[in-house]
Amino acid sequence: MRRISSIMMILCLLGAVCTSIAQTAPADFFAGKWEITVFGTPNGDAKLVADLARTDGKLTGQITNATDPSAEKIAITSIDEAADKITIGFSAQGYDVTVDLSKVDDDNLKGSMMSMFDATAKRMK
Repeated sequence: MRRISSIMMILCLLGAVCTSIAQTAPADFFAGKWEITVFGTPNGDAKLVADLARTDGKLTGQITNATDPSAEKIAITSIDEAADKITIGFSAQGYDVTVDLSKVDDDNLKGSMMSMFDATAKRMK
């Protein structure tokens, strides 16, 4: 009887530890490749690819021009993420640029760049 009680107690502790780990582990919804379209820029609609990866618990990544994949990659300088929203910061042509995107569904985001241009993003598979 004592042995059964000990086993039950160990199982309960393991369950509590696993639940705690699952709750504190960051979700990787935003990790992966996203094709971002920015509408109505002075140069027309812009297509970018954001390649996001989680490193040491933080999202990092780079941006490329979707119409010219051989163009220089742009390092992402900051990423702020919440459960269903992400803000990506980078520098382009001497300007600090931010793209704010919110989750629409599992494969689509919607928002704006610099609060001036509408933007959408679609998960690349």
